[in-house]
Amino acid sequence: MSPRGRLIVLAFGGTGLAVLFILAALGLPGFGGTSHPYGQRTLPNAVARHTPNVISSINFDQRAFDTLGEELILMASALAAVVILRTVRAEQEDAAGEHSYGPAQVYDALRLTGYLLLPVTLMTGVYIVAHGYLSPGGGFQGGVILGSAIHLIYLSGDYPALARIRPIPVFEAGEALAAGAFVILALGFAGQVTAMNAVVGLEVGCAVVLTLAKFFEQALLVRKQT
Repeated sequence: MSPRGRLIVLAFGGTGLAVLFILAALGLPGFGGTSHPYGQRTLPNAVARHTPNVISSINFDQRAFDTLGEELILMASALAAVVILRTVRAEQEDAAGEHSYGPAQVYDALRLTGYLLLPVTLMTGVYIVAHGYLSPGGGFQGGVILGSAIHLIYLSGDYPALARIRPIPVFEAGEALAAGAFVILALGFAGQVTAMNAVVGLEVGCAVVLTLAKFFEQALLVRKQT
């Protein structure tokens, strides 16, 4: 597409977004009134679901379709990053000969700290996911913690050690299964806050691992000297 065509598409999309935003803003209730339509709906529904965390009730019950869209966007973004980075790596290897991953040089204090923090971080992630219906947190936040925790192995050791405990096909399958489970829950069983938190945590964790894995492969791959 030519630069002129891109500008036309951008102007068309921006105009449509501005019109929708203005119409939505005009439809909002006034500030300072006695009518609070959102509060009047969200709080009773959260209580009906036995969910003290009203935010989780909104995400997984009252606006479950919006969260479903976010989940699919997350999955598509992770897959796109994996495909693009995989192609770049193949091009680099083809163009520059033999490659390998450099040796790890880790201080003992850092290695010990990483090993100690790994189980604590994993438990924290599980707690955040499991108690998302009750306290601040949930699948999105807990999934990021879980996906990041695995990479403490890299800080404590080296890349081959991380690769051994992080089989990419398993995480690819996990992300796909979690996304499918969330679609089923959102379409047929909306309001199951605990179960939806769990599958969101699984999908986010797998997406973080997959994306970081491809970036690690790009950043840590070194060319062997001949």
